Amino acid sequence: MAEILVDCRGETCPVPLVETRKAIRQAQPGDIIVVVGTHPASREEIPMAVRALGLELLSVEGTETDWTIRIRR
Repeated sequence: MAEILVDCRGETCPVPLVETRKAIRQAQPGDIIVVVGTHPASREEIPMAVRALGLELLSVEGTETDWTIRIRR
C-alpha cells in the first residue's frame, strides 16, 4: 500500500479535481491518496467525485481555504 500526495495549493478549478483523478487512476487498490489544497470549491467537489466513483472518502480536514482530503482507492 502506497500513499500518493497531490499538492494543489494555490490552484483553482478544475486543476485540483483533474490532478486528483490522475492520482486515482495511477493508484493501486488499497493505496491512499492525500490531496492538499486551498481552493474552497474543490474542497466540496473532490469528495463528491470520490463518492461518485465508489471510492472510500477517509477524511476531509482543515478550513475552507487550507484543507486535506484522504481517499482510499
